[in-house]
Parts: sequence; C-alpha cells; structure tokens
Amino acid sequence: MQYIVLQPLNLLEVSEKYDIKVNLGGGGPKGQAEALRLAISRALLNIDAECRPQLKAAGFLTRDPREVERKKPGQPKARKRFQFSKR
Repeated sequence: MQYIVLQPLNLLEVSEKYDIKVNLGGGGPKGQAEALRLAISRALLNIDAECRPQLKAAGFLTRDPREVERKKPGQPKARKRFQFSKR
C-alpha cells in the first residue's frame, strides 16, 4: 500500500522533498491508499500545475466513481433477501 501512496511522488521524483502526515477513515486499506494517492496528486497540482500531463497520463487524477448501493426497504441489505419460506 505504501507503493500505491508514493507513486505520484516517485513519478515526479520529489519523494524526498515533502513530508506527509495524514489521518484516514472509512473504506478498506486499498481504497484508503488509492484515495490518498489522489489527494497527494491534487496537492502536487496545487504546488506546480506543470506536472499535470504526467499525473494525468499515469491515471493518478481519476477518482474511483463507485459508491455503496443503498439499502432497500423490506430487505436486510442492498441486494440480500430474507430467506424464502414455501410453507
């Protein structure tokens, strides 16, 4: 996961230049790592807008669009159904 987080810094060869301290919450470890990679990429853009083509080509500026499906009424979860009873 550290490799995923450090990808934008290593791409631009500035990993020794910045110290990063972050608090994360929600999701799993992989989702948190990818969200942090996006945050670092956006922060690097704020510092230097000239690095945008490199980050965009590597796919570090794309947000994962998936979201949790809502729970439906009369069901225990979003897609799970209560056990069917014939009698």
